[in-house]
Amino acid sequence: MERCPKCNSVLKHVKVSVEGAKNSALSFQCPNCDYFEFESASSKKVVEELREKECILKIKQKVIKLSKDRLGIYINNDVARCLDLKSGQEIYTSVPNKNTIVLTIK
Repeated sequence: MERCPKCNSVLKHVKVSVEGAKNSALSFQCPNCDYFEFESASSKKVVEELREKECILKIKQKVIKLSKDRLGIYINNDVARCLDLKSGQEIYTSVPNKNTIVLTIK
């Protein structure tokens, strides 16, 4: 049983899911104050998993005009091959901030 170094309360064990990782990290959280820490072995697994998924492929592309009110980009052959994209496949688009587009393949 681990105790909080700030208030000496018993720490709760909480599994924390990380976006983009299948593994969860184990966190020790204090129910009385804002103290928390992560268990090193599980957090290392999550970091390694995310690093493996990290793509080093970066390509500069121009935005093109498709029609009157629509813009688009072509998906480069290297990107399509890396993601195993096929014609007609659905992709979900989200915009988490003004400088980022996230494409999710389902």
